[in-house]
Amino acid sequence: MDPRTDVADARALADRLGATGYLADDALSTVGWLALRLGRPLLLEGEPGTGKTAYAESLAAALDLPLVRLQCYEGIDAAQALYDWDFPRQILHLRAVEAVAKATDGGAEVEAVEADLFDERFLLTRPILTALREAPLVLLIDEIDRADDEFEAFLLEVLSTWSVTIPELGTITAATPPVVILTSNRTRELHDALKRRCLYHWIDHPGIQRELDIIRRRTPEVDAALAEQVVVAVSRMRADDAMLKPPGVAETLDWARALHELGTRELDTESAAATLGVAVKYREDADRVRASLDRILGR
Repeated sequence: MDPRTDVADARALADRLGATGYLADDALSTVGWLALRLGRPLLLEGEPGTGKTAYAESLAAALDLPLVRLQCYEGIDAAQALYDWDFPRQILHLRAVEAVAKATDGGAEVEAVEADLFDERFLLTRPILTALREAPLVLLIDEIDRADDEFEAFLLEVLSTWSVTIPELGTITAATPPVVILTSNRTRELHDALKRRCLYHWIDHPGIQRELDIIRRRTPEVDAALAEQVVVAVSRMRADDAMLKPPGVAETLDWARALHELGTRELDTESAAATLGVAVKYREDADRVRASLDRILGR
């Protein structure tokens, strides 16, 4: 199956994503389909909790492909994304060779032993190498903005050539390029060279109706009236520009589920205050919300 041609158009992609529970708007489904058809990586930027990672997960499910995830962090380097050698097993193998040599009163050629040590069986593949060797699959490079400039440069080379070189094994080239999704919370600006290699889409928090549709799709057990009250309350929280981290869609879903589990039929001041830690994760934000709960709940 070639993901570049398996999906007929943007509408078909939106339908497939919808079947997994992910509701993509026209703009996202269009750029997502174009990324598939053109064989280009897709860079998704937006605030935390807007569904960037969920898109990659749903895309893998929609295309019936494995998902390989590379979680970026400060200090990540090429080796941690590509491969490593299983040193404990290599040492055990070397000792076994030495033991056999002593028992047979023979010796092993140094070059042969070295070549044997760097055999495929001792290779530990990391996400980038796994994606190149096992594609077609979806490669999620999550929170690329956490990595540094050097890692960006390495990634740009991989995305341009779809190949890497391992000194002991040679060059490995993907027979079929993986479907690549990069996400960024925009904690820093990415370099223009990487952006030019990708198609780009900014994901905003969904509007009230779209988020309500998401709640109904993902948590059908939640009472419709309660779901609407939760979505409206979250929307009003997000409108406060002074919040450090407004609730994302994941927090909206969790809040609706939590209230349902507590048997809440209506989101009032008491139930909202008691469960606020499900939706708001900073003390300063919690204090601001508690001080304005009547306004947020439309009282």
